[in-house]
Amino acid sequence: MSFLFSRSSKTFKPKKNIPEGSHQYELLKHAEATLGSGNLRQAVMLPEGEDLNEWIAVNTVDFFNQINMLYGTITEFCSESTCSVMSAGPRYEYHWADGTNIKKPIKCSAPKYIDYLMTWVQDQLDDETLFPSKIGVPFPKNFMSVAKTILKRLFRVYAHIYHQHFDAVMQLQEEAHLNTSFKHFIFFVQEFNLIDRRELAPLQELIEKLGSKDR
Repeated sequence: MSFLFSRSSKTFKPKKNIPEGSHQYELLKHAEATLGSGNLRQAVMLPEGEDLNEWIAVNTVDFFNQINMLYGTITEFCSESTCSVMSAGPRYEYHWADGTNIKKPIKCSAPKYIDYLMTWVQDQLDDETLFPSKIGVPFPKNFMSVAKTILKRLFRVYAHIYHQHFDAVMQLQEEAHLNTSFKHFIFFVQEFNLIDRRELAPLQELIEKLGSKDR
């Protein structure tokens, strides 16, 4: 969870806060406590009696904050010149489209793509009709498909960091943070089947390695 990153307070976008005292805040605290036990497979499971949408919402916000911090630590290494395309190794390249402002996918640099992506995610998280923060306000019918799209796109930032900037991560001694964060993310999306296996292909070997260590 985000508490892992207390050493580095630099974020790429402003942190998204869950209001203290709210039920979602309590859920986040529960998640942090179970994560502290070290059993990530157990930590991602839906707590008894809780609403699945709300659990996914709280964790999606938390993953946004984690990736925000992780990318924030390496932005100086990710520039128009070093990363002129948004890629995850030589075989995978991503073009940006959000379906509203940019309908036709555009090829752009990694920093531009990640800026578009994180701004778009932030807009979804701030939309009270999609991510209601008030108790009793129902989640919309399309919530799950929106959450899946957010998580699919956030995965691409992990993939870019691992493939293009892992040396920088090691130089900054952030690899333990990155690995723990990614393992938590992967176990979570696997638990609820939130990202298509094909989308995970750029980091398939790492995912298998993380999973086998846990068996």
